[in-house]
Amino acid sequence: MAGEVVLLNFWPSPFGLRVKIALAEKGIKYEYKEEDLKNKSPLLLEMNPINKQIPVLIHNGKPVCESLIIVQYIDEVWNDESRFLPSDPYQRAQARFWADFVDKKVYVASKKARRPKREEQEEGKKEFLETLKTMEGELGDKPYFGGETFGYVDISLIPFYSWFHAYKVLDNINIEVECPKIIAWAKRCLQKETVAKNFPDQKKVYEFVAQTRKKYVSA
Repeated sequence: MAGEVVLLNFWPSPFGLRVKIALAEKGIKYEYKEEDLKNKSPLLLEMNPINKQIPVLIHNGKPVCESLIIVQYIDEVWNDESRFLPSDPYQRAQARFWADFVDKKVYVASKKARRPKREEQEEGKKEFLETLKTMEGELGDKPYFGGETFGYVDISLIPFYSWFHAYKVLDNINIEVECPKIIAWAKRCLQKETVAKNFPDQKKVYEFVAQTRKKYVSA
């Protein structure tokens, strides 16, 4: 079932981090290939010719694209006791809904908060914090989004925590003050070896984001 597994990724990507955490949770050994997004490899262009984006999981020569789809694929192929998605159809649908919310609301709002125009930026900051507070409401008093065990929604959201330091320093978004439950949950997730070992250094992510923005402004 395991076969040959290759991951094409770019290190600061929260989407690629989802896949790394999912693979670690299942104990899957894989070959890692770092991509230069300014000079994409022929392999990436061959494996994801439609979107030409990372991450891409290559399993026995066959590509799987889009991070949430990859995480679901990993869960289905390596079908052991430690499932990411609930067995109950309704709970599974809810988990997919909230993971989709992370992409369509949380991530999109975080991009708005980084816009150059101050008015748009302030609106984006407000929206970003509102989405995180919505996630706090869904989390409630549970240790993880799925309850007692780390699962699909946790894998979907936790990678974005690696960018929180950059948001705080560069955009003056104090998530620790505004969304303490999310911060407590993130620290709980980072106590897991599968998460901590794959997590990029937040200061390095900040440096990457700062340099990227300088290039964007000067372009």
